[in-house]
Amino acid sequence: MCGIVGYIGQQDAKEILLKGLEKLEYRGYDSAGIAVLNESGAHVFKEKGRIAILRETVDESVQAPVGIGHTRWATHGEPSRVNAHPHQSTSARFTLVHNGVIENYSQLIREHLQGVTLKSDTDTEVIVQLIEKKVDTGLTVEEAFRGTLAELKGSYAIALLDEQNKDVIYVGKNKSPLLVGLGDNFNVVASDAMAMLQVTDQYVELMDKEMVLVSKQEVTIKNLQGEVMERAPYTAELDASDIEKGTYPHYMLKEIDEQPLVIRRLVQKYQDDNGTLTIEQDILDAMNDADRIYIVAAGTSYHAGLVGKQLIEKVASIPVEVHVASEFSYNMPILSKNPLFIFISQSGETADSRSVLVQVKELGYKALTITNVPGSTLSREADYTLLLHAGPEIAVASTKAYTAQIAVLAILAAVTAESRGLTVEFDLVKELGIVANSMETLVDAKEEMEQIAREYLSTTRNCFFIGRAVDYYVGLEGSLKLKEISYIQAEGFAGGELKHGTIALIEKGTPVIALATVEHVNLSIRGNVKEVAARGANPCVIALKGLEEEDDRYVLPEVHPALTPLVSVVPLQLISYYAALHRGCDVDKPRNLAKSVTVE
Repeated sequence: MCGIVGYIGQQDAKEILLKGLEKLEYRGYDSAGIAVLNESGAHVFKEKGRIAILRETVDESVQAPVGIGHTRWATHGEPSRVNAHPHQSTSARFTLVHNGVIENYSQLIREHLQGVTLKSDTDTEVIVQLIEKKVDTGLTVEEAFRGTLAELKGSYAIALLDEQNKDVIYVGKNKSPLLVGLGDNFNVVASDAMAMLQVTDQYVELMDKEMVLVSKQEVTIKNLQGEVMERAPYTAELDASDIEKGTYPHYMLKEIDEQPLVIRRLVQKYQDDNGTLTIEQDILDAMNDADRIYIVAAGTSYHAGLVGKQLIEKVASIPVEVHVASEFSYNMPILSKNPLFIFISQSGETADSRSVLVQVKELGYKALTITNVPGSTLSREADYTLLLHAGPEIAVASTKAYTAQIAVLAILAAVTAESRGLTVEFDLVKELGIVANSMETLVDAKEEMEQIAREYLSTTRNCFFIGRAVDYYVGLEGSLKLKEISYIQAEGFAGGELKHGTIALIEKGTPVIALATVEHVNLSIRGNVKEVAARGANPCVIALKGLEEEDDRYVLPEVHPALTPLVSVVPLQLISYYAALHRGCDVDKPRNLAKSVTVE
């Protein structure tokens, strides 16, 4: 959570940093700040709130060719100007920005910073004060920086300025994402390549426990023992237009509309020259060698994993377990003899999932990452990667990444089944084409979805989603979308669980959104709808064509039964969007949330 940018070169740094932070605001928007360095020293500007507020405080008369910036999602200390980054050492010689969590910051204060007055409540300030303390003992800045990094426990991405050396930005990384971008007589630092795509598409990946000396003419990577590490740059394959809203009022609406295109792109990317869906052979070998698959994920990706379990078990006949990453990390179950782990993450930087991946690799097991970001930490550290090819997803509430995850899991299940000699009873290429067409119909039904939001959610304080079989999993995702962006108390339940306690929460007028897309449980979910209606609920049934009844609120286009989650979720996304819009909520940047959860 949080985003870092840095620039060193010949241009004035301020606007480059501010534009970079605007691209990273999806990572955190509690507060923001920049620091620039020129002949008169360091100039720090920071404020609570959004980048737009920060812009108003920046002194345009200050010109400087080097600087760092930060947009914050608070972990230590409340959102405030004092707790906003950058932070400075007591003498103001050193200025620093930091992403991550320093787990031993209290210990560092006790052991090294007695007598130092800390101005903020953050763990970050401890880092910059410790660096200055080490320099005061006679160490060079590089030695002090490297020595400080070696003492930090936890996650960090750090950029440091030294008022006495304006020709370098000191950079360090462990667990939190950070890249160095290369330019012509300038270089940049960024948490995400999209932040600095305005100036370069050439980037160098940084590994954990590395430090980097970034000047305008060169980049030197070292490990914490001081040994120089060589690494070639890569080209960030991002289209600048993909990270702009265009004519859309919000990124979320744009990304909902992009879902048909994403499905078609995935079919194209995973086809060979003969039009047959294909997966790398080593991934298929790992799937076929596994006696059980463990899907590990968080949030929306966890919900996609639940759907993926159904697909892999029913199509490829391999047992699957789905686990919440944050729980698995600290409470690992008894594993099968030859497991394969699948990590699902939009960003590829999810800290809880990475914690599990580290444990899995130590145990010697194989791991596959399904992610939207090539070169991300989970992709780099796993044995195999399948990409979502969804394009950048900026809105905090995930939409197109979720459907892309399910589509990739469907492709993985089908290709694995064929490699095992099993018969796949449907043509997945054809059926995904039908899904894409159905999605187009649904994203064009915005007026009707807005009316449903007005009708059911305009004044309610809570809402329930019910479904059976795979509809239950989609209901979980629908409830998450609604609570994330509209702040309505929303929960998803299995229809059969109503009588085991949940129905006690039904009051007169309570909206209950029911999904009915699974034929063999259709009558059961209909019975559940009648139960809540009899107790005063206001039911909204969304049914698949062929299973609809007279009073259903919306009928989905017909798609293959195995792929209904790809279409049934779209109305839930749009209904949530309009519910948030009508309530005056910030759709793209809901309170207390950030896009990439890079701290545990």
